[in-house]
Amino acid sequence: MRAPITDLPVMFDSVTVRAGATTIIDRLTLTLASGSPTFVVGPNGAGKSTLLRLCMGLARPTEGQMTWGGRTDPKPTRRALVFQRPVMLRRTASANVAYGLTHADYPREKVAARTVELLERVGLSELAMRPARRLSGGEQQRLALARALARDPELLLLDEPTASLDPAATRSVEEIVRAAAQSGIKIVMASHDLGQVRRLAGEVVFMLRGAVLERTLADDFLKNPSTPEAAAFVRGDLVV
Repeated sequence: MRAPITDLPVMFDSVTVRAGATTIIDRLTLTLASGSPTFVVGPNGAGKSTLLRLCMGLARPTEGQMTWGGRTDPKPTRRALVFQRPVMLRRTASANVAYGLTHADYPREKVAARTVELLERVGLSELAMRPARRLSGGEQQRLALARALARDPELLLLDEPTASLDPAATRSVEEIVRAAAQSGIKIVMASHDLGQVRRLAGEVVFMLRGAVLERTLADDFLKNPSTPEAAAFVRGDLVV
């Protein structure tokens, strides 16, 4: 029996991304494999969002090469990306999830039942018929996660999904992310929140000025960072 096609590991080989004269990602060599959640941390402008967009295939290297499961340009059918401020379609919460399923080529006769399952998974069953744009910020983020999970992703990319949420909404989102990781989905998440790193991360990738300065287990990063820049970041000092 042929092994299932996979997008993992995602490998960056001397990847550089430039926008005009500005270098956003600088000669990045990195491998993201299956396993515990990887958190990408660093100050604003470090290149975290661009790294996630590269993983998704929404950005392309200016130099260097990327591969997904050894392939250079696979369709992102088993990848999903959730932004800090997700776009809600002008339809109900249920219809937003159904749209995600339809565009993931889910069997049409099973869309309704799967929509119910996904809304229940993110705790939005009672709001299924509410217009998505009338949901609170935390509810919209949970709906965005349901829509992402509709793709049955192998790799779930999260770009600071709780940055603008209150603690209760943050906890709800974190519970969904934790459950997704426990189900075998590879989580790669950008975050500024070191408490969130402590709660969820298995490993940390610390970025500064488009480069990876440190990659280590989350506990080691928080207790004993190996570079002065990472130590300053953990202390809460300004790092530029």
